[in-house]
Amino acid sequence: MIVLRLALKSLVNRWITALLTIVTIAASVVLLLGVEEVRTGARQSFADTISGTDLIVGARSGGLNLLLYSVFRIGNATNNVTWQSYKDIAARPEVAWIVPLSLGDSHHGFRVLGTSTDYFTHYKYRATHGLSFVAGGPFSDLFDAVIGAEVADKLGYKIGDPIVLQHGLGEVSFLEHDDKPFRVAGILERTGTPVDRTVHVSLEAITAIHVDWQSGARIPGQSVPAEEVRKMDLTPKDITAALVGLKSKLAAFRLQRAINEYRAEPLSAILPGAALQELWGLVGTAETALRIVSAMVVATALLGMLTMILSTLNERRREMAILRSVGARPRTVLGLLMAEAGVLTAVGVALGIMLLYAALFLARPYVDAAYGLHLPIAPLKPDAWATLGTIVLAGCIAGLLPALRAYRLSLADGMTVRT
Repeated sequence: MIVLRLALKSLVNRWITALLTIVTIAASVVLLLGVEEVRTGARQSFADTISGTDLIVGARSGGLNLLLYSVFRIGNATNNVTWQSYKDIAARPEVAWIVPLSLGDSHHGFRVLGTSTDYFTHYKYRATHGLSFVAGGPFSDLFDAVIGAEVADKLGYKIGDPIVLQHGLGEVSFLEHDDKPFRVAGILERTGTPVDRTVHVSLEAITAIHVDWQSGARIPGQSVPAEEVRKMDLTPKDITAALVGLKSKLAAFRLQRAINEYRAEPLSAILPGAALQELWGLVGTAETALRIVSAMVVATALLGMLTMILSTLNERRREMAILRSVGARPRTVLGLLMAEAGVLTAVGVALGIMLLYAALFLARPYVDAAYGLHLPIAPLKPDAWATLGTIVLAGCIAGLLPALRAYRLSLADGMTVRT
């Protein structure tokens, strides 16, 4: 206790330097814990990209490929699923609901998704969050379009604005469906999922804009006006994939096996949660890089504290000599400098924790609204406390070097006036 009191009084006498050291350590702790909170939030948001969907069905391919193009709108399907197969799956007794997905076109680099109005009812993210509209509503006309928040923000669209879809992918396309323009009927709230970067239209609309197209190009000499298209049978021949919800979760593996063994055509059914975890395992390497950078920042702060103690040690040689002259033992001097380092680190860690929660409280609404990233405000986990304890211990060890140097100073050397 005597050593601790001496350490506190010594730090108070050098409060400016001590305060700067504490702030530096606190900033490094905020970065370390903040990166962990963002990593956890990003991982949870990634896992919650699609919730409440029990199976994703598509043409026979790898599970990651099916997940990427059906949920993240990345890449293309190896093949399509026939409409008859879709109806067969929808008719199975295990199925509570099924939502068809049709991909292939784009709009200024944003993917176009053909689906049904059930998509806006059954698509869930972040466990229980459903899709909601900032303006307008689901498509009710053949040439209505519902756009995600990022599409609306980047392109400046409002309700009623015209949209011309482009054939194929890419920001620039020379093949457009300009003879059948769409109208913005709804704008979705930001979700932080690929929904934000998607233009949604009806399945019938996908069929309508391709009635006079063949092999990826408009049929020469044929152009079916939009009004005539409305009178046609626009039942799709095939779709890209389907989201399936079951009446009982226990039926998931049974239906998955039945779909994988479907005889009419080769199909695949995947569990979204399992595929998401597999995908995160591939892209989660960035976690290690972030942790390394954070650890380096903490190490830099501790080195700064060590430099501060060492730089002031020569000025404090007389102080150490006086302590020795009044009966302080060498180990007392050793304990004093190590206690100073421990106090600086512990106070810096405590301040860092307070600053972290203050930052989370202030930034959480903005980050959620702007990026769809949910940052939970929860007590620190045991491994975080273990990391902070390690930092405090490392701070004490960092103070060992100047403490050992002071330990070796003799009384005569401390009282000698150097010129």
